[in-house]
Amino acid sequence: MKYWLMKSEPEVFGIEHLRRKGVSSWDGVRNYQARNNLMAMQLGDRALFYHSNATPTGVAGEAEVVKLAYPDHTAWDTSSDYYDAKSTAEKPRWMMVDVRFVAVYPRIVTLEEIRATPALAAMVLVTNSRLSVQPVTPAEFALINRMATTAPAATTRPGRSAPRSSSRRSR
Repeated sequence: MKYWLMKSEPEVFGIEHLRRKGVSSWDGVRNYQARNNLMAMQLGDRALFYHSNATPTGVAGEAEVVKLAYPDHTAWDTSSDYYDAKSTAEKPRWMMVDVRFVAVYPRIVTLEEIRATPALAAMVLVTNSRLSVQPVTPAEFALINRMATTAPAATTRPGRSAPRSSSRRSR
């Protein structure tokens, strides 16, 4: 089994959308490295569901790959935000997988926390934060899973004081 991190904007498609649907395609990926990662996924692989372009950004839950990569038909739909004139049914450029909802984490593990955790310093999210689908090591996956079930550690950056409380509502 491999582990991944998949990013989505929660207003477009968040972990709660996946919870309601149960299973969904992961479409709209338009980066070749991210596409190649989709193509490397196997049935049963687990993914950290990351909320990007949100406040806060971070890992909000978990999903499982339930269908291997297949052509992303949204690339052929001229009305889609993900339309690509160079992609055709005969020569598809973009792929997608189907994922199943596994869990909403008790709290979001923020990007700030991830960056402040020495054991996660080599994580692709830290070293190449723009990639929307990225590999995660088993150790990184397990650590983030543990972090999601514990109170956040007080982190401080130069010129900032530590957070006063962690009164985030459970999701």
